[in-house]
Amino acid sequence: MPASQDPVGPLVAGLDESQREAVTSAGMPLCILAGAGSGKTRVLTRRIAYRVATGSADARCVLALTFSRRAASELAHRLAQLGVREQVTAGTFHAIAYASLRRYWAEQGFEPPELLERKGRLLGPLLGPQSRRGRNAPVTAADVAAEIEWARARLVRPSGYAEATEAAGRVPPLPAEHVAGLYLRYEERKRELRLVDFDDLLSLCANAFTRDEAFAAAQRRRFAHLFVDEYQDVNALQHRVLEAWRGGRPDLCVVGDPDQAIYAWNGADASFLREFAAHHPGATVLRLGHNYRSSPQILAAGAAVLAELPDPSPRPVAHRPDGPRPTMSGHDDELAEATAVARHLAAAAAEGRAWAAMAVLTRTNAQLAVLEAALRRAGIPYRVRGGGGLVEQAEVKAWLARRAPAFAGWLGELASAVADTEAAMPAERRANLEQLLRLGHEHARLDPGATLGGFRQWLTTVLQGVALDGEADAVDLVTFHAAKGLEWPVVVLAGMEKGFVPHSSATTPAERAEEVRLVYVAVTRAAEELHLTWAEQRTFGERTARRTVSPLADVILGLGAPRPVAAGSARVRRVPGAGVDTGLLGRLKDWRRDAARDAGVPAYVVFNDATLEAIAATRPTSLVALRSVSGVGPVKVERYGAAVLALVAAG
Repeated sequence: MPASQDPVGPLVAGLDESQREAVTSAGMPLCILAGAGSGKTRVLTRRIAYRVATGSADARCVLALTFSRRAASELAHRLAQLGVREQVTAGTFHAIAYASLRRYWAEQGFEPPELLERKGRLLGPLLGPQSRRGRNAPVTAADVAAEIEWARARLVRPSGYAEATEAAGRVPPLPAEHVAGLYLRYEERKRELRLVDFDDLLSLCANAFTRDEAFAAAQRRRFAHLFVDEYQDVNALQHRVLEAWRGGRPDLCVVGDPDQAIYAWNGADASFLREFAAHHPGATVLRLGHNYRSSPQILAAGAAVLAELPDPSPRPVAHRPDGPRPTMSGHDDELAEATAVARHLAAAAAEGRAWAAMAVLTRTNAQLAVLEAALRRAGIPYRVRGGGGLVEQAEVKAWLARRAPAFAGWLGELASAVADTEAAMPAERRANLEQLLRLGHEHARLDPGATLGGFRQWLTTVLQGVALDGEADAVDLVTFHAAKGLEWPVVVLAGMEKGFVPHSSATTPAERAEEVRLVYVAVTRAAEELHLTWAEQRTFGERTARRTVSPLADVILGLGAPRPVAAGSARVRRVPGAGVDTGLLGRLKDWRRDAARDAGVPAYVVFNDATLEAIAATRPTSLVALRSVSGVGPVKVERYGAAVLALVAAG
């Protein structure tokens, strides 16, 4: 048969050995373990097209499930390019379940219930004045909604909520019995008003399989071939619906990466992927062993992060050319850090990088506010992806919507609320309020006659990107979580400090392991360049705290260079530049080693080699002169200045 008439050849062309095996395998059920940059979506869509082309699947009976509309859109686009999109059903769990229910209700002559798109619509009125974490810290509807969604994901009803949270070590925003009561009243209120929420769409669909054999048979005929993307993110409720569609049949293909399992806090259960063979006896499990996204240096950094886990995955084969090693810079405070990030981006743009080729990632949403302001001051176009920025967070919205006779009084109430919630509010939400308080004080300093209305307007100016359109050429500001599934040539990981990375809220071994995987996700978003930043002090609300560099930053930098050294050869050492007093440089390095040991930090956190060489070359004799050396800020002058000048004076 001529190549032009071969329907299969183009579907396996250009695939590596592991990809080809995953696309063509006759194994069912099939689990494909696909690490970052391994061509996951390419393999999934080509497998669907391959099965259709070979006649082992009917395109009209294929169901491809995803976890986001963006992923569903990408899947549809890829399938269209392969010529099978118009026949294949692709979408999110919720969208497909809702479509199935609407058809079922119509066939049965039922009037469909109204879809409740925001739980807060019902939860808000249910929250009384007793729903407070502290004197000035009301619990928001979003807090309780998050708890209900977590419980529903785990198939936990109101009666079992308290026990489930205790077993999971979860800290609810209110006493567990109180949350359980709100959960119960929320469910009752939905029934009274004939409303269903997104969680109900899944449970109602699964229930229909049990209660109506004709519905079950029709659904299983229609969706005979099941494919699931990002299977590590599936929760118990979604798994229940999937198993109802499957009906015990082997025709199931899932794709996922256990190293990117970062949503356990939201109810996801990666054991469905990790233990796929146990759940499905006789299943075939394959692994994609290559990476086409990142340079060898970045892959080495990612592998170093995963090595912190008890059972790290095999390191993939790199296919991109060598790139620069990951780098890191420390700064006096978060303002200096944000300014330095803006300069870094501007320098990359000056060398020809498109703004859209760069991203700044942070562990928490609250950290993005100071970066937004710095990029806006620098005239750098940016957009906040996946969360809408600080002013879109529920707790921030609630405080900005308050009425207050005076801005100073409003600030005082906010400060009290932040203080009252030290242990009671989820860390991410509390950080958002701390950032709002910091910005409030900044505005008050700028405008002694500030009003709350003026503050709201000021926020829209400070935190509004120069370019927010999704297609515009703009730098992306993203949290680690929201960055999953995305990639950029240049990535900056900002705020790489202990307490953020890993996050202080991670106290159990499972939570700490998830933090490690989250950092791996962040690192592997970079294709060519990775830069880390951190601040020696940071303001949280009204308090300023000393910070130390994240231990995972040290892992990334220490093991981020994959170039092998030939057997018997010596490691290449940096040769000091001309004019450097090598004797003084040696003494400075000895002092740095001791200072770093005493402080419990890596040596480069005290001063990097380039800074020590500059000191040994210029031999400063005063604190002012020392401050002029690149890499020496006011914090380091205060902390180390006297000792450094003493070494210089000693000759």
